[in-house]
Amino acid sequence: MSRPDLRREAIAGVTTFFTMAYIVVVNPAILAGSGTGMEFSGVLTATVLLCASMTLMMGLYADLPFAVAPGMGINAFFAYSIVLGQKVPWPTALGIVFWAGVLFLLVSVTPVRQRIALAIPGNLRTAAAAGIGVFLTFIGLKNAGLVAAHPVTLVQLGPLDRRSVLSLLGLVVIAAALKRRSPFAFLAGIFSVTAAGWPLGLVQAPARWLSAPDFSSVFLKLDVRGALAPAFLPAMIAILMTDLFDSLSTFVGVSQACGLLDEKGEPRNLREGLVVDSFATFGAGLAGTSSGTAYIESAAGIEAGGRTGWTSVFTALCFLPCFFIAPVAEAVPAFATAPVLIAVGALMFRSVGKLALDRFEDALPAFLTIVLIPLTFSITQGILWGFISQAALYLAAGRGREIRPSLYGLAVVSIGLLVLERGL
Repeated sequence: MSRPDLRREAIAGVTTFFTMAYIVVVNPAILAGSGTGMEFSGVLTATVLLCASMTLMMGLYADLPFAVAPGMGINAFFAYSIVLGQKVPWPTALGIVFWAGVLFLLVSVTPVRQRIALAIPGNLRTAAAAGIGVFLTFIGLKNAGLVAAHPVTLVQLGPLDRRSVLSLLGLVVIAAALKRRSPFAFLAGIFSVTAAGWPLGLVQAPARWLSAPDFSSVFLKLDVRGALAPAFLPAMIAILMTDLFDSLSTFVGVSQACGLLDEKGEPRNLREGLVVDSFATFGAGLAGTSSGTAYIESAAGIEAGGRTGWTSVFTALCFLPCFFIAPVAEAVPAFATAPVLIAVGALMFRSVGKLALDRFEDALPAFLTIVLIPLTFSITQGILWGFISQAALYLAAGRGREIRPSLYGLAVVSIGLLVLERGL
């Protein structure tokens, strides 16, 4: 590791922790609170274990000031698309995450990583991020009660009751805190809604405030063999692609913005960082949660002066006390975490402004990617149809030579995965 200014690195590490500490509550709320059958305490323990161990590995092995945690969007995909949508048992879903991580590791240590990264048009990467943002926002609105099911129109505006009003107030709190660049923005939203709901009888105090970590309910409960069924390959590839998009976007974007570049002007230790991210994916399957990735919130710590892996070491240490707060976290209701989902979704959707939409062969693939992710509750469908439509429309428009041959390979693989998924 580099020779650091430990005081500056410690401040940066604590800053990063507070910007992303919301994941300790939100991730179990999504994975366990959605009705998957997973235990809240077990998922919280798995979340903290993944955050602490992989962030520590990012510091010690990759020497980078990036924190790692279960990815927002992919956790909703795990719960709502794979487990609830496809009715895959959660141990099998954890096995899918594990094998996606193994594939990610193979991609990260070989030239395949660069070929895949170059093959995917920037428009589709941007569209996928925006689509995941809409997906998260829809789930947040549903948890807040602002969107409800309807037998004819599928969805409708939900009743404006006390829960939905509190969720909206929480969103205002988050917006105000983000405006002031507070590292406590998301936590402030969660805590303010929970505190306001307490005197109204909408939140029940926990029977106890602390508990021992739960390593018995989901830890090492993955079904590795069952996850190898051919029907699960599309979901596995979707997790791999989403993790790869997230990782490359975070490492490249934050490194360029904050000056963490090597002598060639490329992101520092990119290969090592991607290797850690691959460990965070299959390690998540072992721990009992959805896949982990480098967090964009790490930029807050880097702006606070973090430049070496010591920042990640301090962030990892901050997660350790969180092993014992499961009863308190479980008392937080879904309508209190809903504002975070809506806010994170809005932040991810901002990337839509970077889309090139002047030509139809660019606009339609991006549009399909964005809308199919929330409408099908599947990141897989958005990504696969994006690849297929991009290749087909560029050929039809006479621009086939403008995209890399490897994209046509991805389109053919996408068609095969869709056929495999539908059992045709």
